[in-house]
Amino acid sequence: MIFTEIIKRKRDDFALSREEIVSAIRGYTDGEIPDYQMSAFLMAVLLKGMNKDETMYLTDAMLNTGRIFDLSKIPGRKIDKHSTGGVGDKVSLILAPLVASCGVAVPMVSGRGLGHTGGTLDKLESIPGFRTSLEYNEFYKILEKIGVAMMGQTDEIAPADKSIYSLRDVTGTVESIPLITASILSKKLAEGIDGLVLDVKCGKGGFMKELKDAEALATSITSVAKGFGKKCVSLITNMDQPLGNYVGNSLEVIESIECLKGNGPQDLMEVTLTIGREMLVMGEKARDRDEAMVMLDDAIKSGGALALFRKMIELQGGNPEVTDDYSILPFSKDKKEIKAQDSGWISEIDAYEIGVVNLLLGGGRRRKEDAINPGVGIVFEKKVGDRVKKNEPLATIYYDKVLDGEIEQRFSSSIKIFPKVIEKPPVILGSRRL
Repeated sequence: MIFTEIIKRKRDDFALSREEIVSAIRGYTDGEIPDYQMSAFLMAVLLKGMNKDETMYLTDAMLNTGRIFDLSKIPGRKIDKHSTGGVGDKVSLILAPLVASCGVAVPMVSGRGLGHTGGTLDKLESIPGFRTSLEYNEFYKILEKIGVAMMGQTDEIAPADKSIYSLRDVTGTVESIPLITASILSKKLAEGIDGLVLDVKCGKGGFMKELKDAEALATSITSVAKGFGKKCVSLITNMDQPLGNYVGNSLEVIESIECLKGNGPQDLMEVTLTIGREMLVMGEKARDRDEAMVMLDDAIKSGGALALFRKMIELQGGNPEVTDDYSILPFSKDKKEIKAQDSGWISEIDAYEIGVVNLLLGGGRRRKEDAINPGVGIVFEKKVGDRVKKNEPLATIYYDKVLDGEIEQRFSSSIKIFPKVIEKPPVILGSRRL
């Protein structure tokens, strides 16, 4: 097929056929279609959209450019979770071993942080020796042995997505709901899963800033996943302020371990347990969400979830002693306490700005090839809705060598204090079940 004709059809708002979409994806993956033409196609999709059938064709075409894992010999249902990305979002580190300790196999292929958002792989790799670059056979053996394994996307997994995502990132086409849907599901379906729970972040620190857009994305992914015969529930969670109290790779590993020890903050645990309940019901290990909640609570109190996390760290080359000795982690020794300038109630902690501050400290990357400093970050003492007195500590910034005045100013301006009572914001904003 002539690709320029396909671009023109989408530009003119026609629905594309399966053959046209497969031709486009195969042609680009095989190197027959240049970046500039695929960029034009992606912009046409961003501007004109795709219907459900087109989105399914696109997902299927991207999925079938690579390997699809066969996990059928591993007993039980295989359930994964995916987040659209946020600030302080370390849910996967807690959730994967927690759900697996309750008997549901969790094969998790995760990503890295880019821009203001953090990445699961970066957090895990702050544990000395931990390997996320696994071959399929090693990933399979770990999953078969303990019921959980966490790895990064390889060239085998939806290679079309890997190439197209890089192009989207530099052509202003990231925010397209059909493209996001196909990107997420092509990777997740390649894992050989039976079901997926999606965490759509909504707010200043998420890619979806408005609730209506988050709802549209949740509906799209849930309906397309169902079209592939997979169970899927999409939750919409609040990302106006950072999730949990710690931001930064090593710091977030510490907070994750504390959650598995039963010491997690309320907002982080609410998101983790809400997703975990859905995964246990979907995985047919719990009859309903109430029973699932009891199972998750028992797994934390008994130490079973933490023990499984330790075992996963060990099998993936990391030092399992990190769960008892946080000094094993890389950690910035220089720190500065930020104090409240007024008394009142915290009315805002801008998640986007906090993500940028962590990026400027060295804890994130502007480009995919940038190196990360895992030891920098922020620990919050107060969150939105908390009362604070003048000169009381709000947070501590961990940095290396010199703390830029601009960074400190940007951090301080991201936190607002109001003289009257502010209610704590909701954590779960909605869901989609089709």
